[in-house]
Order: sequence, then structure tokens, then C-alpha cells
Amino acid sequence: MALIEPFAGHTPMQAQRFSPYSDNGGTIVAIAGEDFAVIGSDTRLTVGYSINTREQSKLFRLSDKTVLASCGCWCDVLTLTRVLNARLQMYNHEHQKEMNTPAVAQLLSTMLYYKRFFPYYVSNLLAGLDAEGKGAVYHYDPVGHYERNQYYAGGSSSALLQPFLDNQVGKKNMNGVVQEPITRERAVAIVKDAFISAAEREIHTGDAIIINIIDKTGVKEERFALRKD
Repeated sequence: MALIEPFAGHTPMQAQRFSPYSDNGGTIVAIAGEDFAVIGSDTRLTVGYSINTREQSKLFRLSDKTVLASCGCWCDVLTLTRVLNARLQMYNHEHQKEMNTPAVAQLLSTMLYYKRFFPYYVSNLLAGLDAEGKGAVYHYDPVGHYERNQYYAGGSSSALLQPFLDNQVGKKNMNGVVQEPITRERAVAIVKDAFISAAEREIHTGDAIIINIIDKTGVKEERFALRKD
């Protein structure tokens, strides 16, 4: 069968594509204990196979008892956290007190749902202490549905790390194991191990880990190096 040649000087039709979103990678993990919460992120910010920076934390301290971890499309992360901080400041000025963690979780859900027709392309984890002083972790889908769990992983390595957390924290698929409350030291060690494993197998995670430990005294920050290749 003969091929149809294009007209002289005619450029074949090409599909034009545009996406308003960009995935800048990153991984976030959070674990809740009896009277504390641990939340961590890596510091690598990427576009495709390029590294924009090795020193970008994805943790945002909202109060002395609440920390948000957010990754994905970095411009959406910055917009979401800026608007969220403005809403929290308005609440603080009006009520002369900081919003507690469950209320922040509901506020964040409402803000995400408001943008449901053009969602923020972000993965969010919120960690802190509830009104009773117990550790709480909330995870979200892009349009605001959220759930409180003891542990969760988000971001580019979430598919690798969630089964690891299910086994090490949730003690799932293990026979003869007694479920005991996790200690602070054990939670921090699991978060470190999770990021070390992710950095070995996923190119958008690496460089360093920043961990925030939240308890009744406030938020303590720790930093650990990861591989940089």
C-alpha cells in the first residue's frame, strides 16, 4: 500500500500537551505513640532526573504540638502551607490561643476539599498531640478525605515504606507477636531505617532526613545524613 506523502511545506499535525502540575518527589513518614508523635521527611527536591536542591525540608511547624509534612508539586506545597498559616494566624488573633491538632486536621481537610475541582497535587501527613495529649497522625487524599492512623507513609516512596511500617509498627503478618505501645526511641529508629531503605531504591528520596519529635514539651528536631547519589 502506498504511503501518503504530506504536502510540500506542510508540517505534520502534532499533539500539544500542557500540565499545570509537576512532581518534585520527596518522602514523608509519621508514627504516633502514647504521648508523642514522630514525623520525618527527606531533603531532596527533584524534577525528573535532576536535583534542584539537597537541603529542602518538607516539614512545616504549625504550632508547638502540630507539624505538617507535605510533598509533591512544590509550588502547590508552598501555596497550601502559606494559606494554612494565614488561617491559623487568623484563628490565633480571634481566639487568643493556638488551634489544637484535631481542629487543624479538620481545617486542612476543608481547605483541600475547597480546591477539589483543581486539587493541590500534594501528599500530606499531619502529626501532633490531641486534646488528651496522645499522639495522632492524619493522612489525606488530594481532595480532603482524611483518616487518623498510628502510622503512615506518603510521597514518592510510600509504596515501599507502607508495608514496612505495617510490619514493624503494626506487627501485621507476624505470628505470636504481642502488640505493645511503641517507644519514642523505637519510633525514631524505624523512621531512620525507612528512609535509609527508600534512599537505596528510589531516586527521588535521599540526601538527609529531618525528624521532628512532638511531645508535651514542644517540638524537637533531629537531622541525619542519607546517601547523596
